[in-house]
Amino acid sequence: MDLKLKGLNALVTGGTKGIGRAIAETLAAEGANIAFCARGAEGVQSAVREFSRHGGVAVGHAVDVGDGPALKAWVAEAAAALGGIDIVVANVSALAIANDEAGWKSGFEVDMMGTVRLVDAAMPWLEKSQHAAIVTIASVSGREVDFAAGPYGAFKAAIIHYTQGLAFHLAGKRIRANSVSPGNTYFEGGVWNQIEVGNPKLYADALALNPTGRMGTPQEMANAAVFLASPAASFVTGTNLVVDGALTRGVQF
Repeated sequence: MDLKLKGLNALVTGGTKGIGRAIAETLAAEGANIAFCARGAEGVQSAVREFSRHGGVAVGHAVDVGDGPALKAWVAEAAAALGGIDIVVANVSALAIANDEAGWKSGFEVDMMGTVRLVDAAMPWLEKSQHAAIVTIASVSGREVDFAAGPYGAFKAAIIHYTQGLAFHLAGKRIRANSVSPGNTYFEGGVWNQIEVGNPKLYADALALNPTGRMGTPQEMANAAVFLASPAASFVTGTNLVVDGALTRGVQF
């Protein structure tokens, strides 16, 4: 299927590791121009070299999405470098599991406000696009109570609600908004790799919950996000796409 992404301009937060990196590289492989950010400058430069292999424009910056003014400035710089914005993917999470005040503050500033500020900053360019799309990365932890109940689950649930609200209010402007809720996703250096080493019992318990017998990969999550971001999904808006290998049991109507 031709996703019709060639020449479109996409922003991705957290584009150097895991799901965010897979999303950014898949967009680039499909012909989109990419601007992405992450906190580590060294990882950003390495990713720029990798994404540039696909022939489009690829630019990266070291940005903490919890810093509102820095995030807004990055969006403007990215729009200038790409010549506009068609797609926004809000991917970064503070991964705030601890149910303490610091965790709640971190989750609010990074997960929730990082998403809201990104969308707000990109809106002037999205309103000019013929293929405007917003994709937020939520989680199955936003759908049901699990070990991540607390800041992480609460803000992921809020992101799903926020995104569906965007879809309704922006439909008249032909701007689509969807979320992806990944299940447990394993990659080297990622959370589940760390849990596998540091808390093997929790890892084994989590793995046993999935009837497929495995966790997902960043690429499997990226495939869903990139489809929703693409013109091929032109009549899909306001949905939360669960990609979890039948991990969750809740029926989504």
